Amino acid sequence: MSVTVDMEENTYLDDERILKALLEPLDWLEWQYYPVVGSTNDIALEWAKTGAPDWGLVIADQQSEGRGRGDRRWITNPGSALAISIVIQPSPKELQMLPRFTALAALGLVNALEVLGLQAEIKWPNDVLLDGKKAAGVLVETDWQKSDLAALVIGLGVNVLPASVPPEEMLRYPATSVGEVTGKRVDRWTLMVELVKGMKNLRPLLTSDDFINTWNKHLAFRGEMKRIHLPGGTVEEFEILGVTSEGALEVRDRRGKRVEIVSGEIEMGLQM
Repeated sequence: MSVTVDMEENTYLDDERILKALLEPLDWLEWQYYPVVGSTNDIALEWAKTGAPDWGLVIADQQSEGRGRGDRRWITNPGSALAISIVIQPSPKELQMLPRFTALAALGLVNALEVLGLQAEIKWPNDVLLDGKKAAGVLVETDWQKSDLAALVIGLGVNVLPASVPPEEMLRYPATSVGEVTGKRVDRWTLMVELVKGMKNLRPLLTSDDFINTWNKHLAFRGEMKRIHLPGGTVEEFEILGVTSEGALEVRDRRGKRVEIVSGEIEMGLQM
């Protein structure tokens, strides 16, 4: 008698079993896992509209239509990366500080990577760097119904194993993976749990000055002169000073004038 084994289904069941064991102790979190999705953010946004709880977590093994800033695509290859989205129900005080939620995810990952002995940095506003190369990106999306916030979702993609890094011709910036930097095989689900726990521990600080101080402590290129692409297509060189309480980037231009940049992109390497 022959037995046919569906390897994809087997992997899916293994992932669910592992995730259940790792996430069950986190009784403050509800989660959904999918082997393949278009975008975890899309699923989380729909879940939020139908009553998703605070800390509702959507996890995917493979993502085909993930989004980054500026409508860029973030592809997640199976078995190699983290593609997650988290539903947040902000308190009234947190609603006044929505730009900080991007840093909440980035700092959660920074803390998780410290457990592996890695020192990560945050490239303003939404990337996490290892050895000066992009290892992760954050995308916060909101859905407003008139003046009321219907949903806030934090999407996070992390290159965990080398297979998660796209070919160089597809990159805008130098990229790496956690596995490449450690030289070891990293378990992505364990890393995810540390990441989410890091976010949970940091969230009570979100509305305080301590949160901004922590963000600045891990800010990449602080004190360096960098070219920044500004809205409208202009590119100027600034000294990066830090992040303000509103989440803007404070810089100094070549004339010595301090400027706050609300939207822009710091140039790195491969950018065309």
